[in-house]
Formats: sequence, C-alpha cells, structure tokens
Amino acid sequence: MRLSHFRSYRHLSLDVPEGPVAIFGLNGAGKTNILEAVSLLSPGRGLRRAAPADLPRQPEAIGWKIAASVRTPTGRHEVETEARGGASRSVRIDEKPAPQVALGRVLRMLWLTPAMDRIWIEGAEGRRRFLDRMALSFRPEHADAAIAYEKAMRERNRLLREGIRDEAWFDALEARMAEAGAALSQGRRAAIERLNAEQAGPDGAFPAAELGLSGPDGEPEPSWAPESLAGALSASRARDMAAGRTLVGPHRSDMTAVYRARGLPARQCSTGEQKALLLSVVLANARALARDFGAPPILLLDEVAAHLDKTRRAALFAEVVALGAQAWMTGTGPELFEALTTSALRLEVSERDGASLVAVA
Repeated sequence: MRLSHFRSYRHLSLDVPEGPVAIFGLNGAGKTNILEAVSLLSPGRGLRRAAPADLPRQPEAIGWKIAASVRTPTGRHEVETEARGGASRSVRIDEKPAPQVALGRVLRMLWLTPAMDRIWIEGAEGRRRFLDRMALSFRPEHADAAIAYEKAMRERNRLLREGIRDEAWFDALEARMAEAGAALSQGRRAAIERLNAEQAGPDGAFPAAELGLSGPDGEPEPSWAPESLAGALSASRARDMAAGRTLVGPHRSDMTAVYRARGLPARQCSTGEQKALLLSVVLANARALARDFGAPPILLLDEVAAHLDKTRRAALFAEVVALGAQAWMTGTGPELFEALTTSALRLEVSERDGASLVAVA
C-alpha cells in the first residue's frame, strides 16, 4: 500500500504480509491514519466518515492518493483512490475507472473504532450504519440499494417540505423507494440471520449477541416488500407533509441486541459487557465471511487492545490468528501486543517535523 499526502503522511509505502499487523506509538502520532487509509479501499467514507476534502495533508492541501496491490480469492487487483484539487473521490480498479461500490466486490472489510464503543446506548443512526456495513460485507449490492433509497427519499422530502401535492410525482418516487427499501430491509435481515447463526454455539471469551430489527416505536419492524412499503408511504403522505419528512420506512429501523446468555438488552449491560458483545458481533461477521467466501475479511481494530483485560486481549488475538485474517490493530505501546505470539508485522509510528514516520519494530 502506498500513501501520498494523506492526513499526517507525506509519503508511506508498506508491504504487508498475511496475518496480524500491530501498530503502536504515542497518541497523535498517526496510527489511526493508516487504518483510515486502508478503510478507504472499501466503499463509503471510511472509518472516520470524513469528507474527501478533509483528508489531504496540511498545509500543502494538494490532494491525496492511496494505491494498493491486493490479493483476493478472485486474484490480484490493483486499487487506487484519490481526490485532488477539491474534486470528489475517484476510484480505479486494475487501471480502469470504477464506482466506489465496486470496491466491495474486491475487498471485504470490517472495522471497530473507539467511537463505536457506545453504539448500544446512543441513537439508532449509528446502529443502522453499523448493520449496513455488515450487510454490505455479505452483499456489495446492498450499497446500491442504500444509495437509491436515500436519493429517492431526499427528493420526496423536498416535495413534502415545499407542500407539493403532485400524486404522480409521489407515486414515482415512492415506487423507487419501495423497490430499494425492500432490498435494503432484506439485506439487513439476511445479515442478522447469518450473524445470529454464527454465534449459535456456546459462549467463549466474547458473549453472543442476539440481534434483531425494530421500528422507531420499539416494536418489531415489518418485513418490507415493495408492495407493502409503497402502500405505507402512500398512506403516510398527509402525516409526512405535516412533519416535512418521511416518517415510515427502513431509514427508521433500529438494530436491537440482547446478551443471549443473560437475556439482557445490550443497552443495560455494563461497559465491559457492551464492548465484548460488540467484538462478538464483529468476529462472528468475520467468521461468516471466511466461510462464505473462502477468505477472511480485512479487520481494522483501532485501539482495541487498550480497552480489554489481558484474558480477553489474548482471546481476541487467538481469534484473529485462527481466522487467518490480516488484522490491523493499533495501541499506544508494544506491551499491548505481548500476547500476540504468532508471527506479526509490528510497526512503530512516530512524528518528526510535522509528518508521521513508520518503522518496522
């Protein structure tokens, strides 16, 4: 992987073998920037959800580029993504321009960041985004459904805010929303079923989380089909017009989670239990992908070691090694990775003259 003028890096070139990658250094040295660069080899805005204009190294601000040669079950691919001169992000795969969603067909990728530790107790939007990333990992076309649904809903919301009552216009937009929304709902349900099945065995170091889908009222969400969603949207027009926005549909879904062995909702669990449940879901997602596609996904685990006790830290490393995953993990010091006894690439990140530097430790 090669970085150019990305975040705190002027230039960086890494040759990364299979297996774990332990990255350590002081806070602010630039560890997470490496993981963010890797995350941009998948569809979307990366693990920090940053806009392309926020990513160039300052003060030069000449734009940024990430290039990687990746080996996958379908062969080796050359991937590039960049944004220069204020332009939007572009993607090339094997030297040909490609849409972002095509990245999901080349690489399967999962990540966990410190900001996600509060996922069970904060708003539904973060849980929907987390679920959609998991659904995308199984079915790259999930991104197409999400984009189509959001685009049609934005246009419908504009009509609602402006008080436009053109029934034909609403019918057309709602038909598009219904088709994409049903696919979105189906993808989420398929991901949840797969993850629940993957966690069906006895609990190990990480307790199983029973996942589900609910609506905004906390009741189980309907299994949307195009016809039922189109009917619900049509019936809700007057209410939506008063609110100035769409009040029914999969954009109002919430992902629920229950600590299976205790029957306790995740939001009521202790902080340590919530972290363990989150790790259980991510690891189940990785195992399921490894079974389904013949290779584990890339894992990006930012500051994960610092928030686990020694027993669970060792259990996490054992899971990563058993998966055979290329797992990029960050921490402030090498001692956090002492339990990682297998051969792993260890990188030390430091800062000098306003730029991040990386050395093999």
